[in-house]
Amino acid sequence: MTDPIADYLTRVRNAYLAGKKIVEIPSSKMKVAITKILCEKGYILSYKVVEGQPFNTIKIALKYHPQTKVAAIKKIERVSTPGMRQYVGVDEMPRVLNGLGIAILSTSKGIISDKEAKEQNVGGEVVCYVY
Repeated sequence: MTDPIADYLTRVRNAYLAGKKIVEIPSSKMKVAITKILCEKGYILSYKVVEGQPFNTIKIALKYHPQTKVAAIKKIERVSTPGMRQYVGVDEMPRVLNGLGIAILSTSKGIISDKEAKEQNVGGEVVCYVY
């Protein structure tokens, strides 16, 4: 697999489209950090890192609207790829869906959302957009 982050995002997207309640994904530090941001911003219910013999996994409980069963995440897309990295400074920070969505960035301060990056005055690599 050449792009594990794209695989992570695709598994989450496919689980939402299939109407699953829980999705299990192979774990890494970056994937756990992205999952933590998604949980803090209310896009997923909860997550748990499960220790395993060959490798650790992340179990993610997906979030849907209680009555209409509409997914909390409308779109989740990879921006920076291994073949074409996308870097932004503080001045050119992206606004996702006019401020309603979030951009997840990899910065020198770690994996953070676009609003936190503006507060901390850092730029970095745009990993993905979520709305």
